[in-house]
Amino acid sequence: IRTFFKTLRIILGPVMLLKEKLTQPKGIVRPPAAQQSADLQCQSLALYHYKTCPFCMKVRQEIARLSLNIQRIDAQPPGADRDTLTREGGLTKVPCLKITDAAGQSQWLYDSEKIVGYLRGRFAGAS
Repeated sequence: IRTFFKTLRIILGPVMLLKEKLTQPKGIVRPPAAQQSADLQCQSLALYHYKTCPFCMKVRQEIARLSLNIQRIDAQPPGADRDTLTREGGLTKVPCLKITDAAGQSQWLYDSEKIVGYLRGRFAGAS
């Protein structure tokens, strides 16, 4: 069974990534000062994701729609990034948005709907 799903991921993964690329929404256009402000705010954000996770794709599409420059960290392969997600975030679950405040404290936001809601609330009105 494990081999079946691995093979399915290998076959469907590239198709899903192509679909994401072809259907990527056009980003909102902000005045240069507003975009610079959004870019500055995005420096405190990082999205932990898997490339072919449908929920992660949903969040990445919203990031593109809002024209946000958020760091993306692929947490699928075993390694330091995945360990950080598990150790600091508490779960090995994606998508996860790491939000770091000015004091350096981090909040870990899981669930695609919550992440999209957070991004819309913080950045959609800033256009």
